[in-house]
Amino acid sequence: MKFVIQRVNNASVSVEGNTIGAIDKGFMVLIGIGKEDTKKEADRLVDKMLKMRIFDDAEGKTNLSLADVNGSLLLISQFTLYADCRKGNRPSFTNAAPPQDAEDLYEYIISKCKEHVPNVQTGSFGADMTVNLSNSGPFTIVLDSAIFES
Repeated sequence: MKFVIQRVNNASVSVEGNTIGAIDKGFMVLIGIGKEDTKKEADRLVDKMLKMRIFDDAEGKTNLSLADVNGSLLLISQFTLYADCRKGNRPSFTNAAPPQDAEDLYEYIISKCKEHVPNVQTGSFGADMTVNLSNSGPFTIVLDSAIFES
């Protein structure tokens, strides 16, 4: 499982020209789900993301979490995070989870985030989406469930 977390001033996602999710200060998160991923990996990455201290405190040090700044989440499923480009010029996505499995875990991640964050917005699973954001910093972090393997 992979989370690409971008600290944003604002972000939105639209489908066919209609905005379906928008946030101000917070994290815009692209979520890639691999074929071997489980709720255990989801729990670990959600916990890590929500505790991540990457917002500036009064002294300008990245010392505050999403909760500390009353931030919001925009969660967007993106299977292309599992692109394998080692052979040829056309990416392979064989390491991405099958659509139904990925959607189930994506919905699980959304529900876990909603337990802790008052404003959680989402993209539309499997849709062709347009994402707009103002990356603050820019500040981008990649979390990969492989970091928890031992």
